[in-house]
Amino acid sequence: MIKTIDMRVMRYINLFSRISGITPKHCFIYNYTIIFSVPENKLAMAIGDNGKNIKKIGEILNRKVKVVLVPKDIGDAEKFISTIIYPAQIKNVEINGNQLIINAGQQNKAMLIGRNKSRLEEIRKIIKDYFGKEVRII
Repeated sequence: MIKTIDMRVMRYINLFSRISGITPKHCFIYNYTIIFSVPENKLAMAIGDNGKNIKKIGEILNRKVKVVLVPKDIGDAEKFISTIIYPAQIKNVEINGNQLIINAGQQNKAMLIGRNKSRLEEIRKIIKDYFGKEVRII
């Protein structure tokens, strides 16, 4: 499933586990936001009362922080992707062989691709690590 962890990500994971008491399954960066994926049964503990853990981590790192659920299988891909890319909206996600096709409107497509395809490369890496599929945005 997850293939790469660098030192920066490892530091983020260690900080998250020290503050929340939960070890996340993975951490990645999308659109300058640090996103931690945790199991469903530990989501409330990871966020903390009134989001205190997330606020504290965000203040320490001086970045936005999100917590998402670990996808169980490829069927959870649409919910997982829409949580990561929020506020951009997607219409649906199709699986066609080795490709995961994200259907978005014209404006949302531009938001997903980003300037110089920076967000597209980030989402490609995330989908490749979690689902082992290539990404197309239409």
